Amino acid sequence: MTDVIDMTADVLVVGGGPAATWAALRAARLGADVVLVDKGYCGTSGATASAGTGVWYVPPDPLEREAAIASRESLGGYLADRRWAARVLDETYDRLNELAEVARFPFPVGPDGKQLRNGLQGPEYMRRMRILVRRAGVRILDHSPVTELLVDADGAVAGAAGHRRQAGQDYRVRAGAVVLATGGCAFQSKALGCDVNTGDGALFAVEAGAELSGMEFSNAYGIAPEGTSVTKTAFYQFATFYRADGSVLEGASGRQRSPIAAELLRDKVFCRLDRADEPARAAMRRAQPNFFLTFDRLGIDPFADKFAVTLIAEGTVRGTGGIRITGDDCATTVPGLYAAGDAATRELICGGFTGGGSHNAAWAISSGNWAGGGAARYARSQGPWASVRAATAIGDAGARPEISATADAREMVAAVQREVLPYDKNYLRHGGVLAESLVTLDGIWSGIRESLGGDGAHRVRTRQAAAMAAHARWMYRTALARTETRGMAKRLDFPDLDPGQHYRLITSGLDRIDVRPEHAAVPAGVAS
Repeated sequence: MTDVIDMTADVLVVGGGPAATWAALRAARLGADVVLVDKGYCGTSGATASAGTGVWYVPPDPLEREAAIASRESLGGYLADRRWAARVLDETYDRLNELAEVARFPFPVGPDGKQLRNGLQGPEYMRRMRILVRRAGVRILDHSPVTELLVDADGAVAGAAGHRRQAGQDYRVRAGAVVLATGGCAFQSKALGCDVNTGDGALFAVEAGAELSGMEFSNAYGIAPEGTSVTKTAFYQFATFYRADGSVLEGASGRQRSPIAAELLRDKVFCRLDRADEPARAAMRRAQPNFFLTFDRLGIDPFADKFAVTLIAEGTVRGTGGIRITGDDCATTVPGLYAAGDAATRELICGGFTGGGSHNAAWAISSGNWAGGGAARYARSQGPWASVRAATAIGDAGARPEISATADAREMVAAVQREVLPYDKNYLRHGGVLAESLVTLDGIWSGIRESLGGDGAHRVRTRQAAAMAAHARWMYRTALARTETRGMAKRLDFPDLDPGQHYRLITSGLDRIDVRPEHAAVPAGVAS
């Protein structure tokens, strides 16, 4: 192994999607020296770059804003925070207008000649974000996954270490502050663009002492044509679902997927987008052309032909759980550490219901800007020597080179997937099944700690396995603590909402996982 590459920066941003690039851009605009490191190639990897997404873009009309905020409160179990929702709407509105007017983003135009700014074509969006970031002077390290954080003698985050795949060389970036924008965890389920989303950021954060929030809201499954990976679900609001015998699958819809999951355990499920009229069909193709690529290649007219569908696990990518936020600048409980995008909890704007594409996209834009700004200000407050202070690597499970690996990381990942991908374990949750899975997952976690290690590229794989195992354990431990059905945290053994459990659940720890409640305010005039 060649010598380790050693770098310094005011702000280190970990990730390469929209939240990461907005964070890097904001920090650089505030005068910070910024390094961005991405597991893939910044601008092409991740869930957004491979697809299109709606955006929670609402003009600043009081009535429209009120309706937009209120529309998800009931679905999310009234765990969202209206102040945060208003902040996200404000920030998203300004930044998308900036994309249109400054970056000349080619938003589609509606019949009235006005731009439709409530959606983004992912490939073009991320291509332009990379250009903006580079023009701002940010140094980008592509194909350079982080494997662990660095902390100083006081426990403040002081950078990160990782491995440059193409150079075959380890690196270290010492920084005054770090933004984790690594995305959520989809357990390598093959959802489009999500194989890089293995939950690494949350593992790094918890190792440093950060907390998580909303981890029970992690059983998101996207609808996809059978045998494909495109989990864009918005257009299934126009769908009728059918059993294999041709009868209508009652109760199934783009939003109500439990009947689909239950039927898939018995037989195939078919779908047809037969509720869309001609104007709607034309608008759908303009808004999300990539949604239709699969159908066009297969020779299927989704508006007229029935096609088989499946559900693909998306975990905390489309769920709401993630690193707990403690301030308006997206700070965490650890000094010098900030979180943004799907790596952070989205409970603040979504409560316990999926952020889907639109809310999560708005959160990525907003939280990225706030975290980048917060990190830049924190780094500046630490003085000019913050980026060169002594720092120690803190990676543990799967990170220690002294362990002679006696297990295969791929086998560990497959074992985790057997507990989190099946519908009857993760989606259609029951306390007894969750408890049994936790016994297995605890054993997998112990096995990773005891038998997975190494350095270089091997460490990248073992750390991903550790992150996925940790996520599964956080999810199920927290789900067991919520003995009710609220938002997407549905329990077959507790099918009703319990007003006495109107709180967020805060999760912490690795070997021992602790879960505690945190009060959440109820909007005025609304019963929980």
